[in-house]
Amino acid sequence: MARNEGLLLAKYPKLLIARSAGEPTMQGLLGYWHGEIALTDIPGLGYNGAPRGGGLGIAARRTAKLRAAVAAADILPELDLLRLTLQMHGVAQLEMSRGCTNTCSFCPRGHKGIWNGPDPLAGCWILDWIRRVFEEIPQVSRTAYLVDEEIIGRGEQVVPRILAAAFHRAGFRWESSCRIDQVTHPDMDETWHIERVAMWRTLMDLGLRRMLFGVESCVDSILDRFNKENTAEQNAVAIRTLSALDVPTRYTYITFDPLMTLEELKETHAFQGRTDLLLRPQPGLPAADIVHGVRDETWVAEHTTGRALHTGISYMLVSMESLIGAAYTRMAAAEGPTGAEEPLMGRVACRYLDWRIGVASNWAQRWVDRHFSLDYTFKSLEKVLDNAPRHAVRQARVVLKDAAYQVLGDLIAAIEHHDLEQPEQEQVLASRIEAALEERAGSLRGQMASTVREVTTYLTGEHAATLARVHSRWEAASGWELINAGDSCAD
Repeated sequence: MARNEGLLLAKYPKLLIARSAGEPTMQGLLGYWHGEIALTDIPGLGYNGAPRGGGLGIAARRTAKLRAAVAAADILPELDLLRLTLQMHGVAQLEMSRGCTNTCSFCPRGHKGIWNGPDPLAGCWILDWIRRVFEEIPQVSRTAYLVDEEIIGRGEQVVPRILAAAFHRAGFRWESSCRIDQVTHPDMDETWHIERVAMWRTLMDLGLRRMLFGVESCVDSILDRFNKENTAEQNAVAIRTLSALDVPTRYTYITFDPLMTLEELKETHAFQGRTDLLLRPQPGLPAADIVHGVRDETWVAEHTTGRALHTGISYMLVSMESLIGAAYTRMAAAEGPTGAEEPLMGRVACRYLDWRIGVASNWAQRWVDRHFSLDYTFKSLEKVLDNAPRHAVRQARVVLKDAAYQVLGDLIAAIEHHDLEQPEQEQVLASRIEAALEERAGSLRGQMASTVREVTTYLTGEHAATLARVHSRWEAASGWELINAGDSCAD
């Protein structure tokens, strides 16, 4: 559901806004375009109605209802554009489930805590058709991206369900997302954890290429505020377990949020820099020994890679978005720092309780935006490549992550020069941070030049040309503009 629907329709009265599962709505829009159905019959669509009441124009907001059965069942994609998508260096996306098992406070969506996972074999027939398209374009990585928010789900049969997925039988590797409590759970016993180790090993055998985990924080007070329903220690043990099992991972992490304290920011920096979480793979070790070892600090010290956690975080320096309708936004409003609702992403303007962290967050986003095009080019290439070229691109992204982590340290150091009770120093702090970021950007420019030269030796054709073009533009960039500073809709 579009939480900013009322705001958008008031400002742009001719908009049509999809409010739920997209497939039936798109089918309805096509039917409406061809004159087969009325606008009122398009499912899941919000819009302003025609004026009523004589000469007085009163716009009535309407939403055609979407049948729950349709929303839950119709999740398979059309394939007419797949060939062109792959030719344009896109990827194949699928869903095996809808919804999420958790109720994170920053998420405003209506399906929080509601998860629906159909029989994974029900959609297997489509893989054969997708495979045929991939066979026509053999240079593209045969990877299916499952965009489920929670691929494993909940219930007694979740393990057999996920293990029944047939991607490997169709010759595909696959990526998706799930919660960290699919790895470790404080309420579960040793037998459960041993079974989960076996599950993850089997998923690797069944073609799992990478799994995203929404860690979001590893500071207990922040996890409570986010209502993540897990702990920092739980996250640490899960990260150790996954690395010991050699499961390729992505971790999402919210570094800044408007209600955080400086102490929490320092704890965040410290956790992202921990070198006792990413362990060397232990392929021959019994599952029970893995379960025990990751909880034994002596064992961990013997098997650590020495790499910092931030090298495994997908996007560094992320700031919380306070969204319309989210519980977190209500918490922020109770503290007093929220402002006007914004059409862009359904955000609510939100001041930081600690003005210094607010300044740091703003400049962190400017750092992210300055390097976004290059980072996203690396990420896009990684999705369509395999083997050594993919590994080279992944390592190039680590260079950006390392620089971002150093920037986080710079931001904290700059904050500590200013007193919380002196908000009039905001511009002084901003200038101090800008100078630090300019110095970091200069160092990164030289390091990235050699990195790109190395990566390019693994690339050919359009991939090499794309990286060269984007890197050249990135290298020449100056200034610290925000990408999403403007309005999101055109008049």
